[in-house]
Amino acid sequence: EPAMTMTTTALTDLVHVMRSKNAGPTQLTLDLFFRDAACFERARLSPALSVQAISHLYGCAPTQMQRFEMADIHALKFSLPRTLCAGDLGDGDVYGAQQHGPLLGIRV
Repeated sequence: EPAMTMTTTALTDLVHVMRSKNAGPTQLTLDLFFRDAACFERARLSPALSVQAISHLYGCAPTQMQRFEMADIHALKFSLPRTLCAGDLGDGDVYGAQQHGPLLGIRV
């Protein structure tokens, strides 16, 4: 009997809002708002959205990242340190608004 394979779905198909923003000058927030409870639950349980996976994607230690689950609004939020303080020389995104890009390729 063939083994069952789990099909994956693009994270972008499960969310209606994906964004990043500063949480102060040294912290970044990644926000994922899901279309419904089923999409939220699928994402919540996915190893692709674990602290370990997202911290690896963003090049920080898992101990530097926090993940918040907000089931009542179908949202996941990650907070992590910015690589540069907002506005420092070399900071290409002073508002942190373009930092969700690495999440676009995730499948859950």
